[in-house]
Amino acid sequence: MGKTEIGIGEVVRRSGVPASTLRYYEERGLIASVRRQGLTRVFAPAVLEQLALIAVCRTAGFSLDEITLMFSPDGSPSPNRAMLAAKADELDVTIQKLASMRDDLRHAAACPAPTHMECPTFRRVLGQT
Repeated sequence: MGKTEIGIGEVVRRSGVPASTLRYYEERGLIASVRRQGLTRVFAPAVLEQLALIAVCRTAGFSLDEITLMFSPDGSPSPNRAMLAAKADELDVTIQKLASMRDDLRHAAACPAPTHMECPTFRRVLGQT
């Protein structure tokens, strides 16, 4: 293995991504090994940056198909700014919904109504108002 190449075990250790996921990402075209040493895949060090971008995108809710568009044909990260902005807008909506739900649940937990079903806020959460 050349100095500028790392084996799949080292990629797993440094990235925290299981080998099975690396193989799946390679099948999907998200990453590429540079060669094999016996049965072991060998990668360029840039794969660690690619995996970091994939992890951030997955956490943000991008699909693997969308993430594929975040790389240029040579495999280097090239995030689509419009997609990033659209996902940020989606996350804003999700955050607002979750914050509202959190507030409603906190109210229902402390509500002085005799039962939850008598609490107007809780009934609104259930869609019964």
